[in-house]
Amino acid sequence: MQPPFGFRVRRVYDPPEEGDGPRVLVDRLWPRGLSKERAAVDLWLKDATPSSELRSGYHRHELDYDAFAAQYQAELDEPAAEAALRQLLDLARESTVTLVTAVKDPEHSHIPVLLERLHG
Repeated sequence: MQPPFGFRVRRVYDPPEEGDGPRVLVDRLWPRGLSKERAAVDLWLKDATPSSELRSGYHRHELDYDAFAAQYQAELDEPAAEAALRQLLDLARESTVTLVTAVKDPEHSHIPVLLERLHG
């Protein structure tokens, strides 16, 4: 069932906005050079992110985007990831949830895969 409010995506380096709702960091590593206060992150869900090995392989260009996305989809079937997804969906039943990330190009990252799974 689709949550009534849904999700938006912003860079974690952008200041919070009034309509953000809970700001959830969906990166495996804490953003470089950013204090916890400035990030204004309400929740950090590492289990909803690609594994360190998968992320590193993609960044080293050992995997193309399609292979990365397919492997990340498989990782999202693991119990810890499923629990993190349930937590995000529960939050989205209460208000809009802003997924924040440090990636420079969210459209070519794990974010579209995560959103597809959440909207599934």
